[in-house]
Amino acid sequence: MDATALWQRYQKWLYFHEGLGFFLDVSRMRFDDAFVEKLQPKFEKAFADMAELEKGAIANPDENRMVGHYWLRNPDLAPTPELTQEIVSTIEQIDVFAEKVHTGAIHPPKAPRFTDIISIGIGGSALGPQFVAEALASDFPPLAIHFIDNSDPTGIDRVLTQVRNRLTSTLVLVISKSGGTPEPRNGMAEVKKVYAGHNLDFANYAIAITMPGSKLDEQAKSEGWLARFPMFDWVGGRTSELSAVGLLPGALQGIDIRAMLEGAKEMDDATRIQDLKNNPAALLALSWYYAGNGKGEKDMVVLPYKDSLFLFSRYLQQLVMESLGKEKDLNGNIVHQGIAVYGNKGSTDQHAYVQQLREGVPNFFATLIEVLEDRQNPSPEIEPGITSGDYLSGFLQGTREALYEKHRDSVTVTIPQVNSRTVGALIALYERAVGLYASLININAYHQPGVEAGKKAAAEILELQKKVVAVLQEEKTPLTLEQISQKVSATDKIESIYMILRHLHANSRGVVLEGNIGQPNSLKFCIGG
Repeated sequence: MDATALWQRYQKWLYFHEGLGFFLDVSRMRFDDAFVEKLQPKFEKAFADMAELEKGAIANPDENRMVGHYWLRNPDLAPTPELTQEIVSTIEQIDVFAEKVHTGAIHPPKAPRFTDIISIGIGGSALGPQFVAEALASDFPPLAIHFIDNSDPTGIDRVLTQVRNRLTSTLVLVISKSGGTPEPRNGMAEVKKVYAGHNLDFANYAIAITMPGSKLDEQAKSEGWLARFPMFDWVGGRTSELSAVGLLPGALQGIDIRAMLEGAKEMDDATRIQDLKNNPAALLALSWYYAGNGKGEKDMVVLPYKDSLFLFSRYLQQLVMESLGKEKDLNGNIVHQGIAVYGNKGSTDQHAYVQQLREGVPNFFATLIEVLEDRQNPSPEIEPGITSGDYLSGFLQGTREALYEKHRDSVTVTIPQVNSRTVGALIALYERAVGLYASLININAYHQPGVEAGKKAAAEILELQKKVVAVLQEEKTPLTLEQISQKVSATDKIESIYMILRHLHANSRGVVLEGNIGQPNSLKFCIGG
């Protein structure tokens, strides 16, 4: 396509939202009018599906749940007055609590102010708050936040070391819908022991964000924790950033959560328009469908050209991949759907993998995130008439052009600056795009059976570990792996037994081995001491 035709295509497909100062350019996706026309019936159904979802339809039949994260930023849309009031009162409670923490009206027993936050969560209870903290928290926030988002002992130690001199002024947020998810439960248990080791009553520092009546909620209530905030069963983890999960840590860091909600609301309004060319989320869904032939045949490479947005690709990984990565469609057919997401930031990654993107395997489409404002203050010139921000803009445009020349498609999202409104809008945009795309390909975007299967398998391994250790404790002589597997009635799990014992031995957990650890059949195990 020559330059004139490409310019005409750019103008034809450019979306602009005046209120948000938001642009979306899908002109470098090579769909034609016939393709758009062919998808029109699917989009009409997708728009209808989304409207039903927002009215309170059971959109997650596996768990008999509504899906209502849209109500979080527009409570009047909630299907009952009671839900509306719950949402409104929760936001008010967050505002009041954060203000009291900032003024010192709520303070720790041994310090005049809280200075830090340890946020303990996993998946959506960590990725959203991490992304928002990196994007929006000031360089010197009223409370600095630290995340424990894994069951990695070294990672937990690192966070606790960072706050070791401020433990007496560090809040702990424990974020878990049920209270039974292993990773946040493990993090809480370790942190609680550290507080006890410093003669600090954990309850004076702890806040629960959980479902009312959950195991965690009951624990927080019985132990007299500092505060409890609700999670709702109609909000999934990957769409929970604009619930208490993300709003409380954001407010404590001094982030304008009301502006985040307003930005999301404005984007929601824009993405309800049942006209493909005037709906940015529909344009994204169209682009995804075209790129991957409606089957996720190409990966989504996300390149934000702003350091503060570098965690956006991690956030989108969960939102997109957990929502769309499904074995079966709504009719029970095996479809193996999904879109793989990876990326980091531009222009750093132009030096890392744009070489392959331009000239290697054409198994992707790119999403470039542009921020128009370079910095809040004037930029110095690096060379006559040119600033570092000009270079960054040039790198983005250059990458977009270089990819297109080699028939590699891209989408460009442009925001005026990184602020609470625009970040809220980005979150809402991609939430809606995922919902529309899921309808196009006829899958349930709101359950995660694969995640649950992984949790179940992990629980089985830990149960097997208990049986293996019990057998070794009872035996007086060393046993081979085969003997151990027979005694625990798990001959089909001999590899897992080897890995369990290798791990216990490496961590000096009482397991003694004889033989060559690299040759499993040569080994015998016993409990030492």
